[in-house]
This record gives sequence, C-alpha cells and structure tokens, in this order.
Amino acid sequence: MVGQNPQIRGPGRRGRYATGMSARPPFAPSLDPLGDDAVSPLVRKTAAWAWRLLVILAAIVALLWLFFRLEILFVPVMLATILAALLMPVVDFLDRRGAPRAGAVALVLLSGFALVGGLLAFVVTQFIEGAPALVAQVSTSIEGLGTWLTDGPLDVSPAQINQARDAAIEALSSNQEKLTSGALSTAGTVTEIVTGALLVLFTLIFLLHGGRNIFGFVTKVFPVDVRDRVRDAGRAGFRSLIGYVRATFLVALVDAVGIGVGLAVMGVPLALPLASLVFMGAFVPLVGAVVTGFVAVIVALIAKGWIYALITLGLIIAVQQLEGHVLQPLVMGRAVSIHPLAIVLVIAGGAVLAGIVGALLAVPALAFLNSAIRVLVADDPAAEEASLEAEDEPLISADADDVD
Repeated sequence: MVGQNPQIRGPGRRGRYATGMSARPPFAPSLDPLGDDAVSPLVRKTAAWAWRLLVILAAIVALLWLFFRLEILFVPVMLATILAALLMPVVDFLDRRGAPRAGAVALVLLSGFALVGGLLAFVVTQFIEGAPALVAQVSTSIEGLGTWLTDGPLDVSPAQINQARDAAIEALSSNQEKLTSGALSTAGTVTEIVTGALLVLFTLIFLLHGGRNIFGFVTKVFPVDVRDRVRDAGRAGFRSLIGYVRATFLVALVDAVGIGVGLAVMGVPLALPLASLVFMGAFVPLVGAVVTGFVAVIVALIAKGWIYALITLGLIIAVQQLEGHVLQPLVMGRAVSIHPLAIVLVIAGGAVLAGIVGALLAVPALAFLNSAIRVLVADDPAAEEASLEAEDEPLISADADDVD
C-alpha cells in the first residue's frame, strides 16, 4: 500500500509493553522504527518498567520528605485517628441512646482523662515508694559482683576494678558538656511534645464529633467517578483500624494484668510500674512485649536472684503464648490480622524512619492500608467491603460500627 511504513508488517501488528498496554495505536508509525527493531523486546519492556518504577519511587521519596518536614503535624493527626478508632464506638453508643453528640464526646474524653490520670498518679506513687528498695538492692548486687570478681575464678584485682570505675567517672566528666547541651536541647523537645499533645487533643475532639463529615468533605477532591470507590476504601480501612485497636488494647490489658499479678505474687519491686510498662509496650506488636518483658526479668534478677528471674521469664513466655494462640484468634479476625513477617518488617522500617513513634504507628497504618487497598483495587468495591466484614469474623465480636 502506498505510503505504508515498510517496518509495519501487517494491519494487526502493534507494539506492547510488559504491562499489556498498547505502546501506540494500530498502524501508527514508530518514532524510530529502525531503532525499535534493533533493540531486543526484553530490553524495551525492561526500560518501560524501569522508568515507571523510577517515577513511583520518586513519588514515594517526595511523600516521605513531606512527612518529615511536617512531622509535627502528621504524627498528632495519626495518633488522634488511632485514639478515635478506640473511642468512637463508645461515643456512637451514647449518641444512639439519645445523648447529644457534643456531650457524649465531652463525657468520654473527661472519663478517659480521669482514668489515665488516676492510673498515672498511682503508678508514680508506687514507683517512688519502691525505687529506694530497688536502689539498695542494686548497690548490694554491685558489691556482691565486686566480691565475686576479686575472689572468684576470674581473680580480678581491686586495682583493676578501681581503674575501671575511675575510667567510667572520667568518661562522664569529659562528656559533661555534651550531656548539658543535650539537656538544654530538651527544652525544644518539650515544646514540641506540648504542641503535639494539644494537636492530638483538638484533632481527636473534632474526629469524634464530626469525623464522618470531615472524611466526606476531604474525599470531594477526587473525581466523581472514583469518589465512591475511595470512600468505600476509607470505610473499610477505618473498620479494620477499629478492630485492630480494640484487639491490641484487650491484649495489652491481659498482658499487663497477668505479668503484674505474677510479679506482685513473687514480691518483685515495682510490680505495678513494670505492668504499666508492659501495657504500653504491647501496643508495638511482637517487639514491644519482648523488650518490656526483658526489663521485668532484669528487675527480678537484681531484686530476687536467678530463680525468680527464671520464673519471671517463664511467666512472660506463658502470657505471650496465651496472647498469640488464644486471645488474638478470639478478638481479631483475618480481615485485620497481619502476617508476623510483615509486622516485623514494618516495625523495623518505621523505627528506622521515625524512631519510637514510627514503630508505634507502623502496624496500625498497615492494618488500615491492608483493607483499604483491597477495596480500592477490587472490581466491585462494595462487594469487597462486605466480604471483608464477613471474612472469618472473630469468635468474640460486636455489631460493626457505622463509619459512613
């Protein structure tokens, strides 16, 4: 045919990338047909994937840069969202019983502040009362360690022990300036903490009072043809977040009560502060319980000796087994459960990127995204959302909260 490009060998021929999408319309000539034929199809497909992946990577880097630049804004909002997932069912319950929405929010928040404040005051009091005994026991243990080093099989001379002690004191003295500058920089950190706490409080109030309206307003930025899909994904993700926070709170409470009662029965000092530490650590799955449990074992070792330390270790292992094999299957369905490998990797990534806060927020964010993305990419978002609600429901469950 006159005018036909000789490089196109038939009406049905069209270049395709590895994505399965058409490289150009049928019969459209290539910009460089000789160059295309000279390059292996594998190279062309690899190049097509490569530049797309580079664009995606650049977008992720830009989002991370923006997150770190506005960390003091994003972190409080995320913390407030997690707290809203925990408290919103209670506010909704009061709202359905006829209480004014604003009054329900105020009642829940004031009750929460009173409960947390009372527990903190009690824990601090117990810590102040038990700390002197623990310090005395630490001094006795250090003296015993020194005696064992000098009279035991290592045969360390007192001069060597004194030399090591003097070196430690000198190291502290030489770094006193750094320690002082670090203490001075703490003033800026305290300011950021206070600012973040106020942002969490105000964000939480508005999320509990009108979070659904806020979500509906924000999603108006999306085109009309995908707006319902985005809203379905957001609702599914928030339901998973509610389930995750509920389950984690219950598991943390059982861990703290079990370990705290065991430490109190054994007479280990600071049993209640250690139980509180276990409760807070349980909100970082897998890793947090191990770290806080190790602290309890160390305190038992210092205060009571090897036998009580081993008993404490056995108690912690037993509580962890109860948590993993009984509690989590009861209170958390597969829709919000996450593979342990994914949990470890996400916690590690969050800790590297944002420290303790990143480790704390990583798993809740993953629980949200796990369900939201499944609904977002589904052929029928409404059906996928319904299947997530009905998929392997936990043995202990309640009616789903309305997050429309």
